[in-house]
Amino acid sequence: MLRLWASMLRIMNKKLIALAAVSVCFALPDMLAAGIPGEVPAAPQIINIRARDCRTLDGQWKYIVDPYGNGYYNYRLVPNPVGDTFFADKSFDADRTKLIEYNFDRNYTLNVPGDWNTQDDKLYYYEGKLWYRTKFDYSKPEGKRVFLYFGAVNYEAVVALNGEKICRHTGGFTPFNIEVTDKIKDGENSLVVMVDNTRDKDGIPTDNCDWWNYGGITRSVCIVETPGTFIRDYSVQLDKSYRSIYGYVHLDGCTAPEKVTLSIPELKLSATVTADASGYAEFNLKARPELWSPENPKLYNVTISCGEDSVDDRIGFRIIETKGTDILLNGKKVFCRGVSIHEEAPFSNGRIVSAEQDRILLGWAKEMGCNFVRLAHYPHNEDMVRLAEEMGLMVWSEIPVYWTISWKNPDTYANARQQLVDMITRDINRANVVVWSVANETPLSDERLAFLSALIDTARELDPTRLISAAMEKEKMADGRWTVDDPLISKTDLISFNQYMGWYTGNSDICADAVWVFPEEKPVFISEFGAGALYGFHGDRTERFTEEYMADCYRQNIKMMTERMPGLAGTTPWVLKDFRSPRRALAGIQDDFNRKGLISEQGQKKTAFHIMKEWYRSLMDK
Repeated sequence: MLRLWASMLRIMNKKLIALAAVSVCFALPDMLAAGIPGEVPAAPQIINIRARDCRTLDGQWKYIVDPYGNGYYNYRLVPNPVGDTFFADKSFDADRTKLIEYNFDRNYTLNVPGDWNTQDDKLYYYEGKLWYRTKFDYSKPEGKRVFLYFGAVNYEAVVALNGEKICRHTGGFTPFNIEVTDKIKDGENSLVVMVDNTRDKDGIPTDNCDWWNYGGITRSVCIVETPGTFIRDYSVQLDKSYRSIYGYVHLDGCTAPEKVTLSIPELKLSATVTADASGYAEFNLKARPELWSPENPKLYNVTISCGEDSVDDRIGFRIIETKGTDILLNGKKVFCRGVSIHEEAPFSNGRIVSAEQDRILLGWAKEMGCNFVRLAHYPHNEDMVRLAEEMGLMVWSEIPVYWTISWKNPDTYANARQQLVDMITRDINRANVVVWSVANETPLSDERLAFLSALIDTARELDPTRLISAAMEKEKMADGRWTVDDPLISKTDLISFNQYMGWYTGNSDICADAVWVFPEEKPVFISEFGAGALYGFHGDRTERFTEEYMADCYRQNIKMMTERMPGLAGTTPWVLKDFRSPRRALAGIQDDFNRKGLISEQGQKKTAFHIMKEWYRSLMDK
C-alpha cells in the first residue's frame, strides 16, 4: 500500500498537491460525528497569520481535568449527546434542581498559550484529557468571514463553539483553523476545547520518545477575519538562475477568475496575474534581488493583494543546493555551524510561549558562533523560524517521525504526511529554512523505507527549493570502520546521522581510532553528537556526567570529525539547553532532565559550550 502511495505522489503535479495542503481538521468521524448537525467542513491552513485581521483569545482559560473522559462518555463509555457533555458549558449554579456535575466557572485557570504540566504541580506528569473553556464577546463584522486559528494543541483537540462540536485536529505542533462564520454570534460566545495528550503507538510521535509530553493549548489562539475571497497561502521563491522570482497564490472563496497583484517596492516590481476559478494563480518576474545569507539576512517587503484583501510579508531570496560533498548557499560552499534545539523555554522551562523566549535561545546559538539551527524534533513555533531568519540562522525543520513508528498503519502515514504538508505550507516562504527532515533515528525495514520515501516524494513535490533529509544512524562495519548503511540515503540530499561516539558508543577514547567511510558522494551532516553533564558537577575526564567528561568527549569528537570524516559539511550537536524528559531518572544528576545541553536549564554555560564556540569561531576565520 505504501509503495502505491509513493507511486501516486510522484505522478501528482505540484499544483494539485499544493491545493491539498489542508490541516487535519475534518468533519468528525464515526461515533464523534453521530448526531451533530451543521458540522463545519475542513478549512485549509491560512498562512502568515500575523498579517491578518486578528483578535487574540490568549489569556486565562478555565479548565477541568478529566482522566476518565467523564465530560464526554457515560458510565458505559458511550458518547453522551452533545448537550450532556462539557462542550455544552452548562453551570450547576444556574439551576441546582438539575444534576450537572461540572461548572467551568468554579474551576481554576491555565494560561493560554502554555502547557499544563508546568503551570500546576498536580499536572506535572499528567497525560490524558483536559477541558479548556473561554468566553468572549464578539460583534460580527458585515460581509466578513470568520475563522478560529490555533497555533498548536498537543496532541488531539476537539473544538466546540457555543455548545456545538465543530472540529477535531490531530498533531501537536502544527497550526489549524476552522471557519466559524455561521457559528459565531453577536454577544457572548463560549469556546470549549477538549485536549488529549495521551501517547499512542500509532501516533506521530509514537508513544516512545525522549522529550516531555507537554499537554495543552501550547501556542496562541485567535479569531481571524477575512473578506469573502481572501489570500489563503502563497509561495514566493528565487529561480535557480538567480534571474527571476516565481511562485503561486491560492485564493479562498474564489468562484470566478480574480486579479491578483504581487509587488516588491524595493525591487521596483509589480505584476498582476489572474487566478482561475479554483483560486490558483502562478507568476514569474524577472529580478536580481540581493541574496539572503547568514552574513547578510536581507528581507524584502512583499505585498500580495486581491480585491478587498491584502497581505504583507518579509521574504528573503537564496538558493540552497548540494554539489558532491559540499552544501552550496547562493553558489558558495558553506559549513553549517549548528546546534540542535528543543522548543522548551529558558529559565522557566515548559513550552515556549513568547518570542522573547525564542530570541534568548537563538541568541545563545549566535553567541556560540552558529549560522544554523536544527529545530528538533517537531515544527517549532512560527516566531522561532522568523526570528532565526532575521538573525541570519539557517534552519533544519522536521516532523516527529521518531523511533518506533507504526510503519504499516495507513492512518499513521496519513498523520505524518499531513504534519509534513502543514509544516511546509506554513514556512515555505522562509528563506532560512534550508532542510526539511522527515524522521529521526528510525530502525531499518522495508516498510519504514516505503513510508519515508513517500514522505520525501511529497516534500519534493510541494517544495523543490530545499534539501530533504532525515537523521539516520551509524553502523560499524566488519573491518572496524564506521559508516551509514541506510538505503534512505539514495533519497536524501544529505548523509545526515546521529553518532554519539564517546557517550552511547564507548568512551571518548573511541574517537581517536575511528575511521569513517560513506556509500555515496554527498555532504555528510552530523545531526547529533555529544554527552551529558550536570552544570557544576566536576571530576575526572573519565567520570560520566561531569563537565570534564563532556568537555573531553567534545574535544575528541571535533578532532575525529575534522580529521577523519570525509565530506563533513555541518554539525548540530545535541543539544543547546538541558530539557525535560521522563526517561532521565538519575536522582541528583538528571532529575527529569536530559543533561546533554551545552547550557543548563537555568542558562549556565557548561565547559563544552566554550569548546564548541572556539571551534566554530575558528571555522569562521577560514
